[in-house]
Amino acid sequence: MLTRSKLSIQKEIYNRISYMGTASKADLMQYFPLTSSSMTRTLDDMTTSGKIIISGLGNSTGGRKPILFQTNPTYRYLFGLEISRIKSSLGLYDMHLNRLASVRWIMDAEMTPERLVDLVAEEAKRFMSEYHIQPQDMLGIGIGAVGPLDARKGIILKPELFPSAAWVQVPICDMLQERLNIPAILDNGSNTALIGEHWALHNEELKHMLYVHAGASIRSAMMSGGSIVRGAVDTESAIGQMVIQADGPRLREGGNYGALEAYVSVPALEHRVRSQLKLGRPSLLSGLPLGEIHFSSLIEALEQEDALVKSQFAETAAYLGIGLANLINALHPEYVILGGALINAHSLVYETAIEVAKSNLYHYPEYSPHFSQGQLLDEAVAMGAAAMLLHEWEG
Repeated sequence: MLTRSKLSIQKEIYNRISYMGTASKADLMQYFPLTSSSMTRTLDDMTTSGKIIISGLGNSTGGRKPILFQTNPTYRYLFGLEISRIKSSLGLYDMHLNRLASVRWIMDAEMTPERLVDLVAEEAKRFMSEYHIQPQDMLGIGIGAVGPLDARKGIILKPELFPSAAWVQVPICDMLQERLNIPAILDNGSNTALIGEHWALHNEELKHMLYVHAGASIRSAMMSGGSIVRGAVDTESAIGQMVIQADGPRLREGGNYGALEAYVSVPALEHRVRSQLKLGRPSLLSGLPLGEIHFSSLIEALEQEDALVKSQFAETAAYLGIGLANLINALHPEYVILGGALINAHSLVYETAIEVAKSNLYHYPEYSPHFSQGQLLDEAVAMGAAAMLLHEWEG
């Protein structure tokens, strides 16, 4: 049986091979203080256990062509679960984070924690059966959820704006571990999204990244030195309470007046459009009952170039740009990723937000972070939750 120190070394070597894609023994010797014979034994052990496989031969530098190793995508499997206010999704991934299967559910008033866990367990078992995977072949299930959370205890505490009021003090990890008989770990969805995006970029030079999710609320995550920045308390949604206009409106009880979320969120956008319609502003939505005007109908109107709706999306994006500039001026990331339902609704939102943010950056253009909608888009939270398992895995 391997000792913890040997497992730790194997995990570090596994991570290096995973990052590089393929690596020879000589490549790995540049990163690890092992003798040639120790590295050979370690690679042999990892090959025998199935953690890595031989993928071919590299280019010769004068002698024999070097053997190339890569991580074994089917050594184990992972589930990634997103739990959010609008939708939840489950993905099955291999060790290269290739998505093998996925399913999505709308989070309506009937979607209680017990109902969602039932659906997740049912679909997870169906995926495992389809791909002939046993519980011992699973590394576990990573969960990215709306906060506030107690991630250490695996509990969703009391998230706001969920359609179902039952999402209070939910021991989600215990519930899923009991149903699936595999480990479960929990983190904020913004954190897992950033973990997933960082993994997808495969760029170890990127150390300082900011992720902002604009949807039913505003959520953010920050990476510094290649690691997620965690505060003394769970503050995933604190960005939404950034005051951008002292005498501004208040979105909900307990929120700050003039807070960013009162200008940049799906509920705020819906409220402003309904208010304009009450004033008689012309729109494709005119004549519809105000109670039937929701985000989906706003997107349809935007795609049809409705002037009223387009102006409200543009205003939302401009305020988002102001909030972004404040964050960037304080945190100085080198890479900024924007995601969420508002960002993905239309290119107008992303482009306007970036334009406004850049115009308010200190020392721009000398300091100019890279902006992106990310590589993973709607899959970022779930895939990042699976990637989190790879980070936590001890080998």
